[in-house]
Amino acid sequence: MIETEHLQKKYGDLVAVEDLSFKVDSGQIWGLLGPNAAGKTTTMRILTGFLPATSGRAIVAGYDVFEQAEKVKKEIGYLPETVPLYPEMTVEAYLGFVAEIKQVPKTSKKAAIDRAVEITGLPAVRKRLVKNISRGYRQRLGLAQALIHNPKVIIMDEPTIGLDPAQIVEIRQLIKSLRGEHTIMLSTHILAEVTQICDGVVIINEGKLMASGRLDELTSAYREKDGVYLRLKKADDEVLNFLGGLPGIENVTREGEEIRLEWDRNNDRREEVVKFCLDKQLGLLEMRSLALTIEELYLRIVSGGIEQ
Repeated sequence: MIETEHLQKKYGDLVAVEDLSFKVDSGQIWGLLGPNAAGKTTTMRILTGFLPATSGRAIVAGYDVFEQAEKVKKEIGYLPETVPLYPEMTVEAYLGFVAEIKQVPKTSKKAAIDRAVEITGLPAVRKRLVKNISRGYRQRLGLAQALIHNPKVIIMDEPTIGLDPAQIVEIRQLIKSLRGEHTIMLSTHILAEVTQICDGVVIINEGKLMASGRLDELTSAYREKDGVYLRLKKADDEVLNFLGGLPGIENVTREGEEIRLEWDRNNDRREEVVKFCLDKQLGLLEMRSLALTIEELYLRIVSGGIEQ
C-alpha cells in the first residue's frame, strides 16, 4: 500500500533522504522513527505529494506519487504536525470546506462529514467555533479532515504532540480503531507509542534506512540472547546460584523483585527452568519472555544498524 524504492531528496548539496526503500502492507499501522533531522518529515511530504523527490520511486495506494499525483491525493489523508485550522469557522463548516477541497461529491458531502465527526468523537463540538475547542478536540479535528474523503492511506506527523496524558490515550485509541480499514504511517518521538499502536517500523537516520520490519521480527533479529524474567516466592542467593548452575544458563541477575535468566537464542531452556522451580517448590509467581524494549531496539539500530 505504501512503497518506496531508492528514494532521494536533495536541497542543493544537502541530502535529506538517501536511497530510502521500504514497504508497508495494506491495513497496517507503521511508525516512522528517527532522530531530529533524520528525514522523517521530508519523507512524509514526498509520500503525500507535497514535495517532489530528486530521484527514486514512491507508490501509494497503487499509484506512482510522481506520475499520478492527483490520483494519490484522492487516496491519501494527511495530518501534519501543525494542522491548518481556521479558528473563525465552526467544526462542521471547516470539515465541509475540506470536503470541497478533497472533491467529495455534493451528494455525499453531508454523509462524509457525519462519518468523520462520528469516527473522531466530535459530535459534542460539531457546532462550536474551532477557536473555542480544546487542543485535544483540535487534534481530533485534524484527524477528521484527514479522513473526510475516506482515504485508503493516512500519513500522520507527530499525531499526539502537545496533548495531555488523557488526550494522548484518546488519540492513540482512535488511531488504533482505524487499523484494517486504512493503512497508516505515523512519525513520533514517543517510543512507547510505537509499541502500543504500530505493527511495524521504519527507522531512518541521516536520511538513510537503518531498519524496517514488523516489531516482533526486528526484536527477534536484534536480540543477542534469549531468556526470561522470573518472580518467585523464594529467591535468595542460594536459589540464584542453583539457577545459574542449570545446563545452558549463561547469566543470572537480580533486577528488583525479578530474576533475569539468559541463554543462547538457539537453546531454549524454559522447560528446564519451570521444572526446577516446581521441583524445588520455589513458588513460581510469574515467568515472562526476555525481550528488547522499543527504546533499546531503537537505540541499538540508530547507533549501529542491524546486520542483515
